[in-house]
Amino acid sequence: MASKIGPALKPFLRAQQTSFSANGHGAFVPQARKLVFEFCDNWASSTNLRTYIHNRLEDLARQNPHVEFVVRRRSHREPVIRGFYINNRDKVIGLKGFEVNGIEQKVQILLDSSGAKIKPLKRDAVVSRTEAARGIWSGLHVEEPFRI
Repeated sequence: MASKIGPALKPFLRAQQTSFSANGHGAFVPQARKLVFEFCDNWASSTNLRTYIHNRLEDLARQNPHVEFVVRRRSHREPVIRGFYINNRDKVIGLKGFEVNGIEQKVQILLDSSGAKIKPLKRDAVVSRTEAARGIWSGLHVEEPFRI
């Protein structure tokens, strides 16, 4: 009498050993995926951005190989930086009036940002779906009215 008992162990394939990227202990996934620098060749407000692109953009690209850097000419427009993130959101910062160091700080803000919406730190009071055990207090429902 032959019994059909399967193997005690399943085969363990190499493809099952891969880990999924996620932020947390031991792993960090940068949120920025693309930065687009947009400027005008003729306008004076784009002078500092053009200087930043010529002098510092190559070093920034080497420090952040996970980010795609795009330089785009926009005729007759103010200079801006657009940051695109892995959560399919984007942030735009205008650079009119910024010096080269200020532009570098704004670029770093976009690189460090997560792309998530800004959430207020002050929250509303707790709202409950059920009525309180004692009910809602009102000064009109007491025997003696409140006096100042």
